[in-house]
Amino acid sequence: MSENLLEAAMAEGAAPAAAEEIPEKFRDPETGSLRVEALLRSYRELEKRLSQRFAPPGPEAPEEERARFRRAIGVPDAPEEYAVEPKHELCGPDPEINKRLHEAGFTCTQVQLVYDLAAERLLPLIAEAAADYEAQKQVARLAQEFGGDEQFRRIAPQIAAWGRANLAPPVFEALSTTAEGVLALHRMMAKSEPSLARNAEPAEALDEQALRKMMRDPRYWRSREPEYVKRVTEGFKRLFGQG
Repeated sequence: MSENLLEAAMAEGAAPAAAEEIPEKFRDPETGSLRVEALLRSYRELEKRLSQRFAPPGPEAPEEERARFRRAIGVPDAPEEYAVEPKHELCGPDPEINKRLHEAGFTCTQVQLVYDLAAERLLPLIAEAAADYEAQKQVARLAQEFGGDEQFRRIAPQIAAWGRANLAPPVFEALSTTAEGVLALHRMMAKSEPSLARNAEPAEALDEQALRKMMRDPRYWRSREPEYVKRVTEGFKRLFGQG
């Protein structure tokens, strides 16, 4: 097939213009064509300079250079400039921790993430550990009340069976979570005087809910304030007709 003369003419006319656009340092002085080797060397040098520009300065670099780099990636000039929004009051910003995070080069976003993870992951573990510790204390007290671990393990199934057979399930579950409640169950079992059967009246259920709410109060399960604990215990006694 014959060559298209029109396309050939346009290509020949465009060639000089393209050659003129080539920078002189990349143009062959004799032919005017592109010097690929020179262009490649220039590109590699530019790539090297860019990588050095965005790489963190070494320890031998001036402090101002290192500070400028930290600001560029989002690290404040001082740890006091971290603006942390705590997700929980127990996981608020700590000056010593912020100081160490700043020394490690943490950005504001990264520091916020540290506190967020503490609230999301550590607090549940701490709460679980505290609950386990409190439960162990309660079991130890019951063992002491019943004359030792073996005696308590022997009588515990009897108390549980009696409670499930004679009390409303929510009441039995509430009493089973504390030493005072278990002792109250044992006294009721010994006297065989349950006054709150499974078909408890609605008014009694409201009293029971109020007592369970009191049992969730830190004054009951954490600080064990004597007067507050006594109010809960006496409330259950009245609820069961033993007051």
